[in-house]
Amino acid sequence: MNGLQVVGLVSTVLGALVVAVFTLIASDKSIHRLATARWDFSSEIVKDQVAKKFDNTIGFALIFFGFLAQLFDAAGAGHLPDYYVLPFIAALAFLVAVYLVCRRWLVETESTRIVGERPSVFKKLASGRILPVLTILLAILAIWYAAAIWMNAPWQERLNARADLVDVPFTEFAAQTWAQDKPVLPAPHQVIAEIWNATVALEITSRRSLAYHAWITLSATLLGFAFGTVLGVALAVAIIHNDASDRSLMPWIIASQTIPILAIAPMVVVGLGSVGLTGLVPKALISMYLSFFPVVVGMVKGLRSPEAIQLDLMRTYDANGWQVFWKLRWPAAMPLLFASMKVGIAISLIGAVVAELSNASGGGLGVRLLTGSYNGQTVQIWAALFIAAGLAAVLVAIVGSAEKWVNTRMGARA
Repeated sequence: MNGLQVVGLVSTVLGALVVAVFTLIASDKSIHRLATARWDFSSEIVKDQVAKKFDNTIGFALIFFGFLAQLFDAAGAGHLPDYYVLPFIAALAFLVAVYLVCRRWLVETESTRIVGERPSVFKKLASGRILPVLTILLAILAIWYAAAIWMNAPWQERLNARADLVDVPFTEFAAQTWAQDKPVLPAPHQVIAEIWNATVALEITSRRSLAYHAWITLSATLLGFAFGTVLGVALAVAIIHNDASDRSLMPWIIASQTIPILAIAPMVVVGLGSVGLTGLVPKALISMYLSFFPVVVGMVKGLRSPEAIQLDLMRTYDANGWQVFWKLRWPAAMPLLFASMKVGIAISLIGAVVAELSNASGGGLGVRLLTGSYNGQTVQIWAALFIAAGLAAVLVAIVGSAEKWVNTRMGARA
């Protein structure tokens, strides 16, 4: 597969997506309005509708460019395009887009205005998060599939040459690149199938199960995050209450994060293993090493956020240092604490995975990545990466939910 074919593929798919998105967002009238709409082509409303329909110009241009790329490639090869599936899908998307664009030509006059009309389903989707997220997801999938063809094509061409296969149609060639056992870039459906086979289809206690390895990584992540949060809060309290601690601790805390974690992790694992500390402890310490830093920085900033006039008011009430801390500084630091914890929980997971790369005997997603790399199982690597990303997203969401609960308990507005 050459570069022109990839350009045609990506351009056509993205063009169809752009057209669909613009038309779905703009289409806020129901189908039954077609029967009651008044078509006055001299009105300013119609002219405005005509101007708005050109929002889709970029999408149509991408589709047209994709077809041109396919035709140029076919002309250069001296044969008709041998991949008909993509043009058919693009043409179908084009027809649907044209239908939706025509709906925008409906003129909304006073006689056809429906008071209190409910917004359409597309309008609700466009006003929320669902449609943008789905649009980005579809674009990523389209680019991913196209990139998989491009990156896996050289090896597939060698395989076809060994099997004396020539003039393979593009659709068949694309299917071959998406079905390789050890692809350079696995297709999305291969990753999904691997996740399913390595989680649902296996016993959760099996060492081949992704759920088993994910639980080990999650345990080390939570333990390290708990240690890191407690350590970070304690250091922040010491720093704001003691100038000597501020001048002595803060530079070293910052300097500690300049050391690459890949250099520290093997030393920590080997050093603690020599004294009999194995399992979760080394991984938790590495996670703590990464997660405590954002908590320290965020808490120091938060505890120092009260203004001088607020501190003076507390002194006017004859509040002691403990009361000032609990009644003023601590509540003021909560937003920054939870923001820091969201960062901390994510990099705590990274620390656990990096620690597992240095100790292949303990299990975990890092071990899964390592074995996949040794055996050339790229599908296994991508599946482990997606599980790790999913864990991080869930953990950050849990911290966000805890933040909302704490804010509600403290009387803050949602």
